[in-house]
Amino acid sequence: MLRTDRVGLLHLSLLLFAVALVARAAQVQLVQRARWTALAAHEHFAAAPTAPPRGAILDETSTVLAQSRTVVRFSVAPAQVRDRAGLARALATAGVPPAWIARATDPHQRWVVIPGRYDAADAAAATRIGGVHSDVSLAREPLGSDGLRRLVGRVDAAGAGSDGLEMALDSVLRGDAGTRTYAQDARGVRFDSPAAGAAAPRDGNTVVLTVDHTLQEICDRALASAVTALHASGGDIVIVDPSDGSILAMASDRRDPRSTAATALTEPFEPGSTVKPVIAAALLSLGRARPGDVVDTHNGVWVVKGRRITDEHRFASMSLRDVIKYSSNIGISQFVQRLTPGEEYQALRDAGFGMPTGVPYPAESPGMLRPPGEWSADSRASLAFGYELSVTPLQLAMVYAAIANGGELLRPALVHEVRRPDGTVIYHQRRGVVRRLMEPAVADSVRAMLTGAVEGGTALAAGLSTFDLAGKTGTARRAAHGRYAADAYTASFVGLFPARATRYVIVVKLDDPQGEHFGGRTAAPITRTILQAAIAAGNAALDRTVLAAGDRRGARATDHPADPASGATGDQTAERAPAETLASAVASSPGTASAVDSTPAPVTVRLPLAPATADRAADPRPVPSIAGLPLRDAVRTLHRAGFRVVLTDASAAGVTEPAAGTSLRPGAIVRLAAAP
Repeated sequence: MLRTDRVGLLHLSLLLFAVALVARAAQVQLVQRARWTALAAHEHFAAAPTAPPRGAILDETSTVLAQSRTVVRFSVAPAQVRDRAGLARALATAGVPPAWIARATDPHQRWVVIPGRYDAADAAAATRIGGVHSDVSLAREPLGSDGLRRLVGRVDAAGAGSDGLEMALDSVLRGDAGTRTYAQDARGVRFDSPAAGAAAPRDGNTVVLTVDHTLQEICDRALASAVTALHASGGDIVIVDPSDGSILAMASDRRDPRSTAATALTEPFEPGSTVKPVIAAALLSLGRARPGDVVDTHNGVWVVKGRRITDEHRFASMSLRDVIKYSSNIGISQFVQRLTPGEEYQALRDAGFGMPTGVPYPAESPGMLRPPGEWSADSRASLAFGYELSVTPLQLAMVYAAIANGGELLRPALVHEVRRPDGTVIYHQRRGVVRRLMEPAVADSVRAMLTGAVEGGTALAAGLSTFDLAGKTGTARRAAHGRYAADAYTASFVGLFPARATRYVIVVKLDDPQGEHFGGRTAAPITRTILQAAIAAGNAALDRTVLAAGDRRGARATDHPADPASGATGDQTAERAPAETLASAVASSPGTASAVDSTPAPVTVRLPLAPATADRAADPRPVPSIAGLPLRDAVRTLHRAGFRVVLTDASAAGVTEPAAGTSLRPGAIVRLAAAP
């Protein structure tokens, strides 16, 4: 009996244990399933983020300015490598230095991390070898000239924009990160598993700029040559389309290697006489003057309230038209007295001075324009000839664009389009009018004055023999430590090309040119160089059949225009910097010595263009065959043949339209299928 009770108790215990075991199994598998599944996945699988391909940045012709490429980092466990000779060959193909190849194939090394990043295509063979562990990432490569790199900007090690357009448009270009799941063993070693899940990253959007890379390269080379030849500390060039405000080129050059920004947007300067047309437009708009109105210019020297103002062209009197033509500081100082301080301030403020333009670029400077309540007794005259305010080259370009387009101040445009990865356009540039700055009739009158400045005034060195050009020079002293330095100048020129139906507004600025410092003799010739190169390159629908010949106006450069009132003749053809400015209270009055009579030799720019005779330039030529060539080589072949290339999507890659063998004139557009 006792034995039976013990057996029953044992059976009951086993039954209870079985019930508890089943209950626990049910709890683990049914109630706590999600928890234990997650814990198992955490132990056996590891997830890592996958960087999304950053969107490309293109110019207006779809030429790549910045793109991302896949790169690989290598880590090698030499003891796990069976084919060391094959590994050595594969690493050499990838571009790994010989010293690191030796370490990676040394069996006595336990783990070797090879520094640097290598192209994924070149590294493909090495990544397939056992014992080689690779980490795939994306590298950003800005292409093109220094000016483009300043504008486009850079990305940091994490792939985020750190400056320039890369930073300003980071949310557009960045894309969405994906995930990649790896299996791992008990020692934590990761390896790919077909069963491991993954979420694909979403590519960033493509940004198409308004910049034309051909024109940009011309500007970069012209500016670099001028800075070197004139021993300047730097300079900037901006070209805009006055019809819609598109920025076609923006070049910046600085001797300081720490300067990496597009200084045409970030560094304002005192513009000097390039502001005078703004004052003239205000006078005409308010009916306070007419182009033929004459004021006393005191034979080039005027002392008022103890301040001495001088002119390079010493006439007894000048009309408003001639004040702009010969850049008279005395004349504009007389005319500006017809405006109240509020009207003068309003004219400069309406021109956009003292406020940012709004282009998508970090740290754009608004410049400086003080309200009338902060002006001194000399401020009205100083402002009229470009002192006591500062502007950026882009701000100045937009004001002259208003003169060129009939009086509308436009928002500058730097982004033409934004496209999704599938090609859908989600943003397209639209012409934006900030305000009407002047009536069309006033704009025509001011443009006529600027044409006169090139034909017979201070900007003769910018003239072209074939096309009419309008423009205005500027020469301003540079301030240092609260006063204007004796031999430091900013030389500038703003050109409208052609003078009528203007396609380009060009601003050229040089900082501290040595020797000759007048804008008419330094910045103006650069404008002519750029235009001649642009015409020769067949850029932007300019007349490519007529190149600007040699300077036929050279003989006229030394002509002395007659005083419109007294019959006296001028002394020079270049404008002089104002004698006294904002620092007149603390700086000594500069001398009135005449400028050097000799004109420096013109700046020569080496362009990546093969010279051609006038006869051959117009002859039709066949479209070359690019069958079997990589895309980059195909584009270069077509460019060398003298054609412009536009990339398109078509059914067959490598096909041109018109087809190979078709005769076309140089400069014609050939459409090239980029991808199937």
